[in-house]
Amino acid sequence: MVCVLFVFVTPHAGNVEERNAQWRHISHSLFSKYWNPNASPPQITIWLGDLNYRLQGINTHPARNLIQRNLHRLLASKDQLHQEANRGQIFNGYCEGTLTFKPTYKYNIGSSKYDTSHKVRVPSWTDRILFKIEDPDKISASLHCYESVDCIYSSDRKPVRAHIWFKVS
Repeated sequence: MVCVLFVFVTPHAGNVEERNAQWRHISHSLFSKYWNPNASPPQITIWLGDLNYRLQGINTHPARNLIQRNLHRLLASKDQLHQEANRGQIFNGYCEGTLTFKPTYKYNIGSSKYDTSHKVRVPSWTDRILFKIEDPDKISASLHCYESVDCIYSSDRKPVRAHIWFKVS
């Protein structure tokens, strides 16, 4: 039997340190015996939802220019989630597919046009799917697809989906 934990989240924090603190709080609450006496580490953990991390160090017009020229992959180095994970602050041991799709936030609702409100927000990859395997000798994963669903217009973001195969040895 394989225990899989899905964590659906939608944090609304003002900055990267608050987002990191929310991640740590949720993670500790779920996996700590202190907070959850029945906690046992799942073999597979999947975090998905609006993690609310943004692009940092780039303004909206240069970011949109890269997206229009289909060069959005160059924005990945500005992604707060990647920056914080690389610093060891969050998602240690988690895997995520490559961000080959356009940033999924913030759109005008009902369209595929990025935010035209007075805030003119910087497009970002806020919606994410990450996974962690506790024992890679017993379970392996193969990510076959990680993409946004651009044909959905009912929100200010485009949802993401992943097709992941897990093989239990």
